[in-house]
Amino acid sequence: MNKHSLVVRLFLIGALLVMLFVSVPFVAADNGTDSSALREAVTLAGVRAHQASLQAIADSNGGTRVAGYPGHDASAEYVFNQLTAAGYSPVYQEFTYTFFNELETPILEQTAPNPNVYPPNDVAGFATMEYSGSGDVTTLVQATNDIVIPPATAANTSNSGCEATDFAGFVAGNIALIQRGTCTFYDKALNAQNAGAVGVIIFNEGQPGRTDAFAGTLGAADFTIPVVGAAFAVGEELYNLSLQPGGVTVHMFTHVETFDLPTRNVLADTAGGRADRLVVVGAHLDSVPAGPGINDNGSGSAAILEIAIQMAELGIQPQNKVRFAFWSAEESGLLGSQYYVDQLSTSAIRKHAVNLNFDMIGSPNYVSFIYDGNGDGTGTAGPNGSDVVEDVFLDYFATESLPSVPTAFDGRSDYGPFIDVGIPAGGLFTGAEGIKTADEAAVFGGTAGVAYDVCYHQACDTYANNNDTALDLMSDAAAHSVLTFAMTTSSVNGTDKGKGHGQSDFEYAGSSLKK
Repeated sequence: MNKHSLVVRLFLIGALLVMLFVSVPFVAADNGTDSSALREAVTLAGVRAHQASLQAIADSNGGTRVAGYPGHDASAEYVFNQLTAAGYSPVYQEFTYTFFNELETPILEQTAPNPNVYPPNDVAGFATMEYSGSGDVTTLVQATNDIVIPPATAANTSNSGCEATDFAGFVAGNIALIQRGTCTFYDKALNAQNAGAVGVIIFNEGQPGRTDAFAGTLGAADFTIPVVGAAFAVGEELYNLSLQPGGVTVHMFTHVETFDLPTRNVLADTAGGRADRLVVVGAHLDSVPAGPGINDNGSGSAAILEIAIQMAELGIQPQNKVRFAFWSAEESGLLGSQYYVDQLSTSAIRKHAVNLNFDMIGSPNYVSFIYDGNGDGTGTAGPNGSDVVEDVFLDYFATESLPSVPTAFDGRSDYGPFIDVGIPAGGLFTGAEGIKTADEAAVFGGTAGVAYDVCYHQACDTYANNNDTALDLMSDAAAHSVLTFAMTTSSVNGTDKGKGHGQSDFEYAGSSLKK
């Protein structure tokens, strides 16, 4: 590196540090709450003890805590019993969801004119969509209208397959080739199925960052045909061949199962506090089938459990009622939190002052992310009042001389259903499969070019998959925010005055792409 480049790099890092450490004033919701006693009581050891218990539960139940299975049931019972012992009167909120499971490795191969096997579950190949149907078909591929090759310069602009008219002239019994963009995968696949397609290939749009294969979600088990998400290069090849005389023939195979499973959220309220200014503190308790989920999201659920226990131990009498919520089936598309919100009347929604969400707060290669309530850092704001939530976190981090970075509300965690109905939201996150940048490594330490959590959604997301520094500081920040909103006498300027507005056009439903 030459001297000039080094000077420029140091200047940029310095500028980033200034922005990260800048102090912000107290906001209306923060009356200078002294959270030191609660933060001192919420220890790293206490949070880690809950994680150890969740690990032991997973170890006794096939290595997983997936919703509707014994590992999650035992996790919910553990949380329920811990809250009861602390003096709460927790309740189970029962619901049923549709579980999806892939039974065999899928196949996507071109049989003519150029035999070619596309790699399954590979960024250069394809992956089965969640809630795809099963099927084994070999037939011609037919492209829908509105496919754009080369891709448009802006992402998410292809309207391919979004309208029934895109399938005008479609030959029933063919495989539909559709480009990602604009509308949901559900809409595209359903239009194809209704047009008589016996399989659906939805390929990525093609702009930078949208070239790889993807395992998106269709959102509901409404499909009887195989549906896969493919890399742009796969789709481009099939599209060009489909326009040639004789076309292109493909063999598709998927073998899946879907069935309904009962599961439960765990909810516990403080005894005191104004019920018309309800503070919902949430974290999901379920894991993916592949592993125990001790960072995702044993970290967030362990932290809010310890906060609840220590608030009771300290005898804190909140001004506003606090509801600790341990969601189920987040990994299948935020289904536990969605069920909770769906049960709320319009009046009940307006009594929800705020939702605080803590999902993954101990990532090994962490960054301290704060949800961008006002949208000035990511371009995506939360409902009215979410800026207040963000400012409480920003003020805390600045006061403690801790750096932070904004992260967008993109629908990847349980704040999504709350935002949809206009409830202000915010929270903390330490990163998942995203790759740490050099600038982030300069500020937070760790390793650039490596995922924030290399064990994300894998069997290795165990008790050992943790960064003590991250978990300790994020647990303290969570405790401060919970107490701040529990004790404030100022309303959050959101749903209390009927000014909330929803924001449901998310690209994700939990960890899965939906469009």
